[in-house]
Amino acid sequence: MDKTLRVGLIGTGPWAKSVHAPGLADHPGTSLAAVWSRRSEPAKELAEAHGATAAASFEELLDRVDAVAFAVPPAIQADLAIQAARAGKHVILEKPIAADLDSAQRLADAVSEAGVVSLVMLTLRYAAQTREWLAGVAASGGWQGGSVKWLSGALLGGPYEGSAWRKEDGALADIGPHAFDLMDAALGEITEVLAAHRTDADLWQLMFAHSGGATSTVTLSLRLPIDPTVVEFAVFGEHGYRSLGRRQGAANDSYTSLLDDFAAMVASGTTSHDCDVHRGLHLQRVIHQAQLLLRG
Repeated sequence: MDKTLRVGLIGTGPWAKSVHAPGLADHPGTSLAAVWSRRSEPAKELAEAHGATAAASFEELLDRVDAVAFAVPPAIQADLAIQAARAGKHVILEKPIAADLDSAQRLADAVSEAGVVSLVMLTLRYAAQTREWLAGVAASGGWQGGSVKWLSGALLGGPYEGSAWRKEDGALADIGPHAFDLMDAALGEITEVLAAHRTDADLWQLMFAHSGGATSTVTLSLRLPIDPTVVEFAVFGEHGYRSLGRRQGAANDSYTSLLDDFAAMVASGTTSHDCDVHRGLHLQRVIHQAQLLLRG
């Protein structure tokens, strides 16, 4: 690249502090130029810790940067990311990309119309272990089904216990996009939500149909007393059974890989990627279909 990308960070929560801010500050292709949140003091503290400026407003942040990274709830992200895209700023988005399908569609449309780069922080997809697993799955073919178990006590304690949107939307919206994305990448596009069930304790059981005829099942919870978190992906078919786990503490490495791709896309003028905003829109549709099926 001819110059380092100046990136502004929206949000000052645990994920912003542990992943976004250090990742943007340390990556050779980016600099953390500005931080903004609706609470000025945390923004000032996070900015000072990484040699950035605390912006007084979202508009001021846009004036200082080439791109914007979001670490805020989905409803807030969608509205602000639309403004950022329309201002010509590239965007790094968290999942889900919006609180509902209509907002996700508006965001995807705004990104397309502006011609800016977008990537969604689907953490597992950027891990070397996942990329190797998916490459092996694709090379073999013949897979007839798959399964996911993601069982955690994240909302029973810890840094995300107080997250209002996670409590309201549950595991479907928070960890669901990761699970759906990998099953979709391994078995083909999810074409239909065949079944969806949610208990009062937010244990989700889902079944999907995939293009090509495969089916998969997904079990999700953020409210089970399980430590460490259980994350297991598997596919099975004529070549047997192949599984994938999650390496603990890999989020920062995945974010570095995302920034590698992001900086390269901006430098080359490429706006299409397996994990761009349109991928986020597809995953939002899956969430929407599951919610509709649950409501009957």
